[in-house]
Amino acid sequence: MTNFKEIVTKAVIGKAKKTSSNEFLLTPEEVPNTVLGCWVINHKFSGSKNSSGKVLVNGSFDVNVWYSYDNDKKTAVSTRNFIYNDTMNVPLKEDHNLNDASEIIVRCLRQPTVSNVKIEDDSVRLSIEKELGVEIVGDTKVKVSVEDDEDDYEEIFDEKDIDEIDEVNDNYLNEASE
Repeated sequence: MTNFKEIVTKAVIGKAKKTSSNEFLLTPEEVPNTVLGCWVINHKFSGSKNSSGKVLVNGSFDVNVWYSYDNDKKTAVSTRNFIYNDTMNVPLKEDHNLNDASEIIVRCLRQPTVSNVKIEDDSVRLSIEKELGVEIVGDTKVKVSVEDDEDDYEEIFDEKDIDEIDEVNDNYLNEASE
């Protein structure tokens, strides 16, 4: 006879990804003439649940801008740390809820990169794109079938339960063939 048991375990109950593009303004010490290069480093982030039941990703990264100034006669690098907050509405499977026991895992699927840069007045305007993925791990139940067959065990014997033979006939095979 087969019946079912429920196992409570941790599993991914929600998963989503979001691509975002944000604009940032960096004002270097000198007035830039030309942007020669820019890059994003030191990306750090973490996720948490906010009061409305959505996932809030808080992060930061450093932006380095290499530029020329003084009529393109000198160059310098300006560095600035930027902080961002992204809110993600992660759809949950079945009837699960995002609660304090849920674990929120944030992954960077595509590192922040500068997609557009331009000089405006005395500042550098940067468009930075990134893609984040969020997984929510929570308690869930799994049903498994259990067979209750009591006769599926193989019986084994201890050596002391086996009868010992006192005498062995060495000519048994010869006598049997005659």
